[in-house]
Amino acid sequence: MASSNTPAVPNAKQSLNQLKYEVAQELGISLSQDGYYGNMATRETGSIGGHITRRLVQIGEQQLAGQ
Repeated sequence: MASSNTPAVPNAKQSLNQLKYEVAQELGISLSQDGYYGNMATRETGSIGGHITRRLVQIGEQQLAGQ
């Protein structure tokens, strides 16, 4: 059984990472390039995650509507 953290699509990790930086930039939140987020408030990281989820749902809805 695969770990729940294993992406179903191999290139998904790179795309999600890019999306994370795009969303953070749109929200005016700066992310460290070394991947350490211990100095960030929970509100900031949660906001980024929430916006990523909304964007992924929008993309999925658009793809379903196009089929």
